[in-house]
Amino acid sequence: MRYLVISDIHANAHALEAVLADAAVIGYSATLCLGDLVGYGADPGAVIDRVRALAPVGLIRGNHDKVCAGLEPATLFNEVARRAADWTRSVLSADAVAELAALPKGPQSVTPSLEICHGAPFDEDHYVFDAADAGRAMDAAHGRICLFGHTHLPAVFTTPQDPATRGAGLADDELSLPVTGPALINVGSVGQPRDGDPRAAYGVLDMTRKTIRLRRVAYDVAGAQQRILGAGLPAWLAHRLAKGQ
Repeated sequence: MRYLVISDIHANAHALEAVLADAAVIGYSATLCLGDLVGYGADPGAVIDRVRALAPVGLIRGNHDKVCAGLEPATLFNEVARRAADWTRSVLSADAVAELAALPKGPQSVTPSLEICHGAPFDEDHYVFDAADAGRAMDAAHGRICLFGHTHLPAVFTTPQDPATRGAGLADDELSLPVTGPALINVGSVGQPRDGDPRAAYGVLDMTRKTIRLRRVAYDVAGAQQRILGAGLPAWLAHRLAKGQ
């Protein structure tokens, strides 16, 4: 089984379409979406519709989805994020808001060996940045392979005894998964990368070959920026896309 793995789209339809076009060339059997469909970007309705059309076999909510659906207050959001969340809820249809509200809470088991979450298996809103948090997450995960998002930073955490490896026969962006040990993998953000690379990020997880590809795809950043500015959203949300911040 080969999975398309997408996370943190953040209402960036331009980036999502570029990712789907690139993934179609590689080929995949099913889609996993790790949350934060909306927030920040200017096309929340289009992104919700596009993700629904993919019929993901694994789909969970993110913190922005919860706030934009009115399930939680924006208490922990900065001013820019709050303004974007308020705008998002104001432009979505009642059906779209209800769809966001109905997104399941992570973690979610896809198969006995594969689990998805937004932040961490022990807390859907926790940010996993370092090895200590990754160790906690791997201990809490029910699947040997756990996919997460939330940080917008591509990362692969494994154990020293059984690491992910590069080798012959693999693509330049591809890693072999641990043989028997755990792996905690973040494929990065489709719609708002924060690692200094403005290209959209996503993953292709091949459970048959036991590999993960961490893909980067150029997209129409200027088009996404114009959509944000035209919607009257904070200008910083547009400017950061070009910087990968």
